[in-house]
Amino acid sequence: MNGKNRVWIRCTLLVVVIVLIPLLGACAPKPKTYQVGILCGSDAFLEVVAGFKAGMANLGYVEGENVIYDMQALNADPTGEQHAAERFVSNKVDLIFAVPTEPAVAAQAATRETGIPVVFAYAGIENSGLVNSVREPGGNITGVRFPGPEQISKRLEILLELAPQVRRVWIGYDRNYPNTSPALEALRPLAASRGVTLVEVPATTLEELEADLASRAAKEDIGIDAIILMPDIFNHSPDGWALIRGFAAQHRVPVAGSFLYTVEQGAVFGNANDLVRVGELAAPLADKILKGAPAGTIPVVTPDQALYINYKVAQQLGLTVSEGLLGQADEVIR
Repeated sequence: MNGKNRVWIRCTLLVVVIVLIPLLGACAPKPKTYQVGILCGSDAFLEVVAGFKAGMANLGYVEGENVIYDMQALNADPTGEQHAAERFVSNKVDLIFAVPTEPAVAAQAATRETGIPVVFAYAGIENSGLVNSVREPGGNITGVRFPGPEQISKRLEILLELAPQVRRVWIGYDRNYPNTSPALEALRPLAASRGVTLVEVPATTLEELEADLASRAAKEDIGIDAIILMPDIFNHSPDGWALIRGFAAQHRVPVAGSFLYTVEQGAVFGNANDLVRVGELAAPLADKILKGAPAGTIPVVTPDQALYINYKVAQQLGLTVSEGLLGQADEVIR
């Protein structure tokens, strides 16, 4: 073969390669764009959603490119939870992210026969039927649990460390909320062992709690020494929390709170979880599922508790905050 032929063959091959490269690229499968439905039961948990999206972004899921979120903020509307979950099923989303307990239960019910996986966040797993166990949740579900029993027990212990004279603790709660029963099961024996009487006010409406506090306010002895926030919507809705903190401020009653905002707004302390971090912890679970792992085989995650102390309120109430407790705090408001 002479030199001219070799040059001709090389040029021909080069032209073929140049032509085929874009064609091969066009034939390559496009990266999948995942559809994720988000059920958020209340605006109070939007930080969880933000944390989840941030965690997903850190894992390479770019919103609008390879993942699309359909967000449904429900604001404690049980009918809305059911309808939104059913719509996600009809749209055949790749995954449902649900926060907190009630939306998670609605998502589980809607997807039971579909195979659509569910990742929950800040949902109570005790007595809710969500999982078989922490290690093996089973079915099509896993997530980041709400550590309610441990949290409410720690809340009473810290309250008694700050105010050892407390003997009557008011707890008003939604008797039908999923997290209520596990919290009471943990709180009642602990209170009894510490010589504390729980002044329980079970309710089905916020107005019932309002009526109880109004009745106490009209008496010379309000019948309580402190208040513990219970893990339900009544205690954490804007109206419910305003009612409780207003009564507590008027009667100089210490409130054992939960999230940081409750401490910033008047609770003497709060122990809860960083909601953004809760969402971030859920992202790796969703990533594993989208990459093919069965949801029910992925262990449930328990988030660490955080402690917030309002030192200024403690001083106003004449309470002593030990250096040990201050050292445990994630944030101290002075």
